[in-house]
Amino acid sequence: MTVLKRYVLRLFMSLKYIMANVVYRNNGQIIATASTVEHTLKSALECGRSCNAKAAAVVGEVLAMRLEVEVLEQGQGRGIRVDVNKEVEKKGLKNRTKVWAIVNALKSNGVKLMLDNDDDNGASRPSY
Repeated sequence: MTVLKRYVLRLFMSLKYIMANVVYRNNGQIIATASTVEHTLKSALECGRSCNAKAAAVVGEVLAMRLEVEVLEQGQGRGIRVDVNKEVEKKGLKNRTKVWAIVNALKSNGVKLMLDNDDDNGASRPSY
């Protein structure tokens, strides 16, 4: 069975900033975005020299709220594809907790995620 992978979660991380986008794969359009660069998040988080997993969780929560608004407006209830292992590999092991914080925040706020290559044994998943 082929699973449609229309919406993809893209993460961008540096020492100072975290950005999460949901992209429509057919045309590359960004559906929703959240970032610590935004003035409201930046002033509330006080990241300073670096952002931590708490900041990543807040970015995930804000993204989930924005996705709910977009899904209600467009009337689409499809899931968002996330390849967690690939994101961890790209971002490095030091950012593993940030990646999982965003994924868990999206899940806990009711966003339907399709996790690709996710191990059920929890080897790559941090324990909270």
